[in-house]
Amino acid sequence: MIRTRIIGTGSHIPAKVLTNKDLETLVDTTDEWIVTRTGIKERRIADNGETSSCLAHQAALNALDMAGISAAELDMIIVGTVTPDMPTPSVACLLQDKLKALKAAAFDISAGCTGFLYALSVADSLIRAGNHKKVLVVGVDTLTKITDYTDRTTCILFGDGAGAVVLSKDNGANGILSSLLYSDGSCGNLLYMPGGGSANPASPDTIAKRYHYLKMDGNKVFKLAVKALEDCVVKILSHNNLTSDAIDLLIAHQANLRIIQAIAKRLELPPEKVFINIEKYGNTSSASVPIALDEANRQNRIKPDDLILLNAFGAGFTWGSALVRW
Repeated sequence: MIRTRIIGTGSHIPAKVLTNKDLETLVDTTDEWIVTRTGIKERRIADNGETSSCLAHQAALNALDMAGISAAELDMIIVGTVTPDMPTPSVACLLQDKLKALKAAAFDISAGCTGFLYALSVADSLIRAGNHKKVLVVGVDTLTKITDYTDRTTCILFGDGAGAVVLSKDNGANGILSSLLYSDGSCGNLLYMPGGGSANPASPDTIAKRYHYLKMDGNKVFKLAVKALEDCVVKILSHNNLTSDAIDLLIAHQANLRIIQAIAKRLELPPEKVFINIEKYGNTSSASVPIALDEANRQNRIKPDDLILLNAFGAGFTWGSALVRW
C-alpha cells in the first residue's frame, strides 16, 4: 500500500538565549517558580530581522540535506504557523522562493501549536491520493514577537524556532500510519490575539490596549489540554489496534512538562520512551514537535521500525496525534 515516509528531518533555532534569570529582571517571577510550573529553563529569541521564513529556510535546508534531495524535486510545501512574516504572501510562498523550489505549490496552515500535525496530515493525504511524491512540511513560529513582556503569566512560556520534515511516497509497512485531528472553536477566547485582523484592525486604540499580543487563560488551557491529549492518544492507538506498550517514543508538544508527564503516565510509558527538550526552548508552537523529532532523530533515539507517537494541542482550540512507523 502507498505510505508516506519521513526521509529527512531538520530544525533551526535562533542564537539569542533568554533565561529565567533574565525574565526575573522584566517581570515579577523567579527561576524556581517557572521551572516548577512549566519545566522551562530558557528559550530562544529571534532577532528583529529574523523572520519566520528565515528560520523555516534553515530548517528546510537541514531536512533536505538529510533526505539527500534538492528543493527542485519538491512538488509541495506546507507550513504550519501563526506568526507569518506578514499577512500575505504566505510563509510557504516566501520559503518556496528562498529554496528556489520552482515546481512546488505552497500554502500555510494556521492551527496554533497543532499546525505541524495538521500540515503533516494534509501532506500525507495528498501523497496517498497519488498527486504528490515529495513534500516539505515545516512548523515554524516566532511567538516572542507577539508576546507581552509585561504579562508574567505568558512571557515565561514562549520561544522561537522551526522544524521540518521531507516526506516521500513509498510502498510498504513503514511511514505515517494514521493521524487524528480535532478542534473546538468555542474555546477560542482562552488563547488568542485579538488585534491585527478584521475584528480589530491595527489602530492607535488597539495598540494602546495591547491587542497585538497573545492573551491566555493558563489554568483553563492546561486542564483542557491534558484531557484532550489523553483522550486523543488513547483513540489513535485503538484506531490502529495497538496498545501503549507498542510505543517506542512519545514526542509530544513541548508546552508544559506537567502535561507531557500526564500523557506519559496515562500511557504508562517509562521516561526513556518520552522525548523532552522543553527546558531549552520553551513553547515554540508549531515548531515544537518537528524540532523535538529532529533532535531525537539526530541523537539516534529513533531506530528503523520504531513506533513514534506525535501529539500537540494549540489555540483554536486544535489538537491531534499521529503514529509513524520509522
